[in-house]
Amino acid sequence: MAIHRHALRRCHPQRGFTLIELLIAITLMAIMAGMSWRGLDGLMRTRNATQTHVDQIAVVQTVLAQWQADLDAMQPVPTLNDAGVAWDGQTLRLTRRASTWRADGSDAGLWVVAWTRRDNPQAGTNQGLWMRWQSPALQSRNSLQQAWAQAERWGQNPSSEDQAFETTLMPLNLWQISYFRGNAWSNPLSSGDNAATGSGGAAANGGALPNTNTSPTPPDAIRLLLELPAQTGLRGRLSLDWVRPNFSNTKT
Repeated sequence: MAIHRHALRRCHPQRGFTLIELLIAITLMAIMAGMSWRGLDGLMRTRNATQTHVDQIAVVQTVLAQWQADLDAMQPVPTLNDAGVAWDGQTLRLTRRASTWRADGSDAGLWVVAWTRRDNPQAGTNQGLWMRWQSPALQSRNSLQQAWAQAERWGQNPSSEDQAFETTLMPLNLWQISYFRGNAWSNPLSSGDNAATGSGGAAANGGALPNTNTSPTPPDAIRLLLELPAQTGLRGRLSLDWVRPNFSNTKT
């Protein structure tokens, strides 16, 4: 019986992996791990690029929503700006109802709001930033007049005091404003065919800024044309029309 068990052990020897087999297995595992990491790295890069693009689009949407909200709440002030809005080729100013209320629940008054494009030398030629300026809530005519003048000064040569009320919105190459009146789109600065372009400096009329539009009636619609750089995620031109809420086009 003992001889038989010894024979069985000799017929079924136990063997492990050789050194060469272990090296081959480790090499294959290393290759597979490297390929998996490259795939994972590619997925992470794609996810980050997609998230960056989504964030850029969200910024543009938020800024345009603010533009729309400012125009929707526009409130003309007699003897100050009967149209509620003024455009000088570089800065658009308007008076609008404040969206906040006082602690006692009473109306906070009006804001003076201004939009302009400012050159950004750090970004290169023709690169700029879209800026927004907003005054505190105001109720007296004298304070509104002061804020109105301050907004104009801010758009041309802002002081440190003026810049305390500004917000940098997003990169912007240029912007263009058109008014819709009399069933036609026109330059808000003149009756000519040249568009009024705000490029951070002089308007597109040869250098000097034209007089601020002081039409006594609000425009029926305002067209905003933007030329966006690649940093916004929407490189190219973007057009947005705002229509006065109580406007009714009777043209047939």
